[in-house]
Amino acid sequence: MNKTILSLLVIFSIISCKNATETKEVQKTQESPVITKVASFTGQQVTGVTVSNEGRIFANFPRWRKGVENSVVEVLENNESAAFPNEQWNTWEDGKEVNDSLFVAVQSVVAFNNDLYVVDTRNPLFGGVIDNPKIFVFDLTTNSLKRTYTITESSIHKDSYINDVRIDVKNNKAYFTDSGHAGLVILDLESGESKRVLNEHTSTQAEVSQLTFPDGSTWENKVHSDGIALDVNNDILYYHALSGYSLYAIPTSTLINGTQEDIENSVSLVKKTSAPDGMILDDASNLYFADLENNKVMKMDTNTKEVSTLIEGDQVRWADTFSIYKGDLYYTNSRINEITGPLGDMKFTINKVSID
Repeated sequence: MNKTILSLLVIFSIISCKNATETKEVQKTQESPVITKVASFTGQQVTGVTVSNEGRIFANFPRWRKGVENSVVEVLENNESAAFPNEQWNTWEDGKEVNDSLFVAVQSVVAFNNDLYVVDTRNPLFGGVIDNPKIFVFDLTTNSLKRTYTITESSIHKDSYINDVRIDVKNNKAYFTDSGHAGLVILDLESGESKRVLNEHTSTQAEVSQLTFPDGSTWENKVHSDGIALDVNNDILYYHALSGYSLYAIPTSTLINGTQEDIENSVSLVKKTSAPDGMILDDASNLYFADLENNKVMKMDTNTKEVSTLIEGDQVRWADTFSIYKGDLYYTNSRINEITGPLGDMKFTINKVSID
């Protein structure tokens, strides 16, 4: 082999190795996007997060135990937060009188079209519903109460725990999951009337009684219909039990106009998945949900049903609730499976990661 050919082979080999290294680095970057901590709370278990159209961040803390400082806060700069809409709304304590100007047991907050929807289960300490669940709607321009919806008696059970909500502006409806007593609730945003569907249906019931984690620990509980996501382009509602591995879907037209039999017959199993908590869809019809048992956040293309891992590791510790703002996926780490007693100095975070 002459020197010229040998030199060319050496150069080609160096270029090939460099390109291979660059390819690996790009792949690594794609597989491990940067996770940024947005806020941290010590001794206060955050579950819900939502980001408004203007970038305002709101979070909520469920009353699963005593010692909740605020039910709803607005997250500010420098890891500070302020009671929303004010301190008075957040002053209720167990045993005190209940009224429509106080948060009792807030499970989720959802910002939509410059309004903040606050879902109050009225089921503090999981002791049972002490008042019909409320949805407080606040105008984010003025931070004032705009309207209060009350879930009617016929739509709930004593052990109901109205969990999460999605707003359907096209049909002027809101859809809720009930994780305490399996089922969905549909609220008419104009009339304020509600109806219950898929009550104790196979698709809304928990499938297992425990989740198992990599360290061998288990979390024993049966949580029914929990995660919910609305595909506004195709008018499909997705939902999932927390204690389960089946993702279901149903057309919103059937939910709204169908009989109970029509609704039950229109439910379809989309895919077997990991056990998640909250869920959310982006504008490209990608569904994001947690793999609680493996400290992951998953991404599913609802068109192809292909599932991939978005992020994983110690910065994902029971990814509870999601919100999307300007190409970033916000999520809470509620660390539910790690809690064995008082919260003490445990830290609970809101993080974000790019999904663009």
